[in-house]
Amino acid sequence: MDFTNRYLRLLVAVCLLLTTSTSARIVLPRIFTDGMVLQRDQPLTIWGTAGKNESIKVDINGQQAVTTSNAHGDWKIVLKPMHWGGPYHLTITGRNDKKVLQNILIGDVWICSGQSNMEMPVSGWSKVNNAEQEIAAANYPNIRLFTVEKSTSFMPQKELAGGQWLECTSANIPSFSAVAYFFGRKINQDTKIPIGLISTNWGGTNIQAWTSWPAISGFDGYNHLDRAKMEQTFAQQDENRKAYNQALAADPGSSEGRYQNDDIDGWKKIQMPGSWESSEIGNTDGIIWFKKSFELEKIPSGNNIVLHLGAIDDADSTYINGILVGNDNIWNKSRVYPVSSSLLKEGKNTIAIKMMDGGAQGGMFGKPEDLFISVGDKKIPIAGDWHYKPSVTSKGYNLIETGPNAFPSQLFNAMINPLTGFKIKGAIWYQGEANVNEAARYQQLFPAMIADWRKAWGYNFPFIWVQLANYLERKKEPGASAWAELRAAQHQTLTVPNTGEAVAIDIGEAHDIHPRNKQDVGLRLALAAETMVYGKKMVASGPVLASFKAEGNKIILSFTHTGGGLVSRQQQLTGFSIAGANQQFIWADAKIMGNKVIVSSPSIQQPVAVRYAWADNPDAGLYNKENLPASPFRTDNWPLTTEGKKIY
Repeated sequence: MDFTNRYLRLLVAVCLLLTTSTSARIVLPRIFTDGMVLQRDQPLTIWGTAGKNESIKVDINGQQAVTTSNAHGDWKIVLKPMHWGGPYHLTITGRNDKKVLQNILIGDVWICSGQSNMEMPVSGWSKVNNAEQEIAAANYPNIRLFTVEKSTSFMPQKELAGGQWLECTSANIPSFSAVAYFFGRKINQDTKIPIGLISTNWGGTNIQAWTSWPAISGFDGYNHLDRAKMEQTFAQQDENRKAYNQALAADPGSSEGRYQNDDIDGWKKIQMPGSWESSEIGNTDGIIWFKKSFELEKIPSGNNIVLHLGAIDDADSTYINGILVGNDNIWNKSRVYPVSSSLLKEGKNTIAIKMMDGGAQGGMFGKPEDLFISVGDKKIPIAGDWHYKPSVTSKGYNLIETGPNAFPSQLFNAMINPLTGFKIKGAIWYQGEANVNEAARYQQLFPAMIADWRKAWGYNFPFIWVQLANYLERKKEPGASAWAELRAAQHQTLTVPNTGEAVAIDIGEAHDIHPRNKQDVGLRLALAAETMVYGKKMVASGPVLASFKAEGNKIILSFTHTGGGLVSRQQQLTGFSIAGANQQFIWADAKIMGNKVIVSSPSIQQPVAVRYAWADNPDAGLYNKENLPASPFRTDNWPLTTEGKKIY
């Protein structure tokens, strides 16, 4: 009995010791890791958890401070501001635990946020111009990189889902935000100050997702929403999505052998190319099988046979007569698959495509002439009537959109709020493509989001953004433009103090929403930052309209930020349109006279308004001698016609 009691007492003591040790473990936020950058010249806040009522000591760069955790184990220490430098060790000591973070720099920390053009890596799902050379040269030990793991939440979170500070090296840079890197590189090269870049982005996301619920819920269109009800609805979707994902992995269509024959019994007709959302299939994601037959009088000799399908969104596995001829999973890539003559037969041959769409639009995209089989010099067209049969669809599993755009504030809560205790120098922002067609709302939401972030951090840090780049086909005549309206909403936000803008109207691409020239984007952001934040005396902006006046049959435009003077990139200055009282714009003649532009047209004797670069993809030629483009503008306040409605 005595032995038993002693054993039990010993067991209890061991359990208590283990419990005490566990509770005393020091846990730091994920933003605190080896290699991080702490903000210079501001009080340094270090925080975390430990045991209840536990003494915590912090030591870095000769500074020491002590505090005691509260009854929940939370603790926070604020150190005096430090000048830039390093590397240093950061030591946090508790009762039974000690954390030592190494290779810490004191410098400037920049939040780099937005959608896919900020997320776009130096080399990965896309790549920048001269990516290989950029990667080889990317060895900057005083630049540090942190990529926030993607996550959503209905409620503000204290902790990030994941992330790790990394040194800027050729090994670490390929997957990092290209815009953020080129921005940080320029500042580091010019100032020598260590730079920390926090990349927190999500492609395709709207500004509503990046704004806190208290900030956005007061706006019309959002104040009726029930956040708790939506959270419950999203939670109920989890089981449906699990079953859906299992079905995708199994794909009944493959099990049935839909690729093996030309049977189309029970299949429905559809016109291709085209999106399946615009057909009777409707708005759904998942796997749908498609078939098309073509005739051959004889089997071609040789192997000079190629199947052309245009771009497929998102993934495909393509068969001819039951044999796989190609597959890919890049949504905007044209499918061009070589075909062996041994797969073909005289008479009917059948193409079967397992097509999978993970979001947005699905289907085959391009022009009808993009769909054909080339047999030597001969083309067999395959556009037109196809047949389809769904296999697994989100509609069939009653799934609703639960992504970051499905309800406002989800990205602020999960990917911004956990950072707000971490002091920063400022923020750069590249977003707006997802809000095209709601420029009037963006004009309200963008300043509100900036104010929202500044309130969360507790100070009015610099905020600099990229005005949307040129995109889509260039139109022959002036007219309405949703992209121009969104750019105007962005530009108007310069009325908010301590903000800046990088104009990118000349470095986009008509057929790629992710232009590869991210070097100039980062450079122009850095120019704005260096004049606003670092006291550099330089020209950091292209010309900006200051005033205008009509004189007879001309309108005279005056500009600020003219630098060394106004210049035209083309022999004839382009991009200007002019209108009379009838509000009908036509292309104008434009001439540079000193730091003014004189605009006129022989067709309009009494002009009242001018627009410049007012198009999705304008042919805009006005610059200053520092090679920075003029910002698009309009002098009129006439009603615009492209404004859409955002539905929640």
